[in-house]
Amino acid sequence: MVKICCIGAGYVGGPTMAVIALKCPSIEVAVVDISCRGKNLFFSTDVEKHVFKADIVFVSVNTPTKTQSLGTGKAADLTYWESASHMIADVSKSDKIVVEKSTVPIKTAEAIEKILTHNSKGIKFQILSNPEFLAEGTAIKDLFNPDRVLIGGRETPEGFTVVQTLKSVYAHWVPEERILTTNLWSAELSKLAANAFLAQRISSVNAMSALCEATGANIQQVAYSVGTDSRIGPKFLNASVGFSGSCSQKRYLQQHQHNNKHRTGKEK
Repeated sequence: MVKICCIGAGYVGGPTMAVIALKCPSIEVAVVDISCRGKNLFFSTDVEKHVFKADIVFVSVNTPTKTQSLGTGKAADLTYWESASHMIADVSKSDKIVVEKSTVPIKTAEAIEKILTHNSKGIKFQILSNPEFLAEGTAIKDLFNPDRVLIGGRETPEGFTVVQTLKSVYAHWVPEERILTTNLWSAELSKLAANAFLAQRISSVNAMSALCEATGANIQQVAYSVGTDSRIGPKFLNASVGFSGSCSQKRYLQQHQHNNKHRTGKEK
């Protein structure tokens, strides 16, 4: 029996593992967190025990915004990720697939790979990026019927093999055409890009709302007219107070930080 362990039982890790356990009865799934038992889904605080036993380790820990040092107020704090990586390396006695489930800065996989390799004692780790695209309030529905599942891995024979391994898990209930495979960096950036595009739509319709107030136009009529264009579509065109949620603002600030960090040109 394939064994999966997820570090982090929050809004992403808990529901994702519950659906995998439901749809894949031949896979044993453990969700561990420092802060029940079923046929194949287990919740535990014994983190090291389940990481040791696992073939695939999902990491779904928090990545808050930094409150001190370089990048304060914008950059992601990867302290929890680094701690989890050190622990995985310390307790592992067999080769493992480590899956990024948290929303992380691009190139995080490279940094985690260095930690695991440096502390591995001969154990081989393959890193995958498998970002979530869940909406608050509809997480289970989104997991049952996702628009897409994105899996990114190294463009090597070993990387291709482990991508197929994770793909076979989702293939229990997700149609093959909805399971997208890319390289590591494309998967990491795709999640950030999706967030940015949603923010742009919301901000754009709100800006248009202000123009409507100034000119006597009706924002609902304008939004409906624009949304009937098949190239644009009607979603996220409701003018309101702006975007919100537990993650939205920090992700956009982190995206701004990434843009500055990886900028190839300089303003003149």
